[in-house]
Amino acid sequence: MAKKSPSVQRAAQLASAVAVLGLLTACGSSGGGSASAPSTLPGTAAPATADHSTGPASASASVSASSTTPGAATLTASAPGATPAGTTGGRCHTSELRATVGRNDPGAGQENFPVVLTNASSRSCTVRGYPGAAFVDASGRQLGPDPKRNAGSPTTVTLAPGKSAWAGLTFSNPEVSGAHPATPASLLVTPPDERDHLTVTWSGGQVPVSGNASSVFLTVFSPGTGP
Repeated sequence: MAKKSPSVQRAAQLASAVAVLGLLTACGSSGGGSASAPSTLPGTAAPATADHSTGPASASASVSASSTTPGAATLTASAPGATPAGTTGGRCHTSELRATVGRNDPGAGQENFPVVLTNASSRSCTVRGYPGAAFVDASGRQLGPDPKRNAGSPTTVTLAPGKSAWAGLTFSNPEVSGAHPATPASLLVTPPDERDHLTVTWSGGQVPVSGNASSVFLTVFSPGTGP
């Protein structure tokens, strides 16, 4: 067997070293080579989570991002808030109420009517204080001055759906007091802290509009439909 020269041996060793280095580079590199495994890059968002027991999250749901790894965010979708029916949501608005006038409970020359507000909405709300009230004729013209307020301590009355509160409306019988009477067509009732009124057909007969003992008085709201 022929003996190789030193230069040939060095060339063979160099070629072998280059081949081994290339193999190590292909197996261990995390760069962009085609032989490297797929990697997860920073900034990739995890899937949004939602309560699947009630179906997909609403398109208007709010999304909050939190991160435990720099550059990586986890998105959490929360359904938009809603006020469930039956919860307390502040004062009652005119559009949520129905007004009626209860039966007269006369006594000692006084006429006493309960003015009743009933919650016609699907939520609980509150009334507090005195109603506004005015008697009007068929053309809408007010009869007599605005009612006065009897002394009282206002309390907040919570009205669940379908529940009522009442305020007393009282005046001296015109035949007894000698006041000038008129027969209203309607009573306008304005809930506390509201501007819009409710119209109730008046069937309580004559009311004093001027002269002696012509004042009409109102009391604060109490729970229920009357005394």
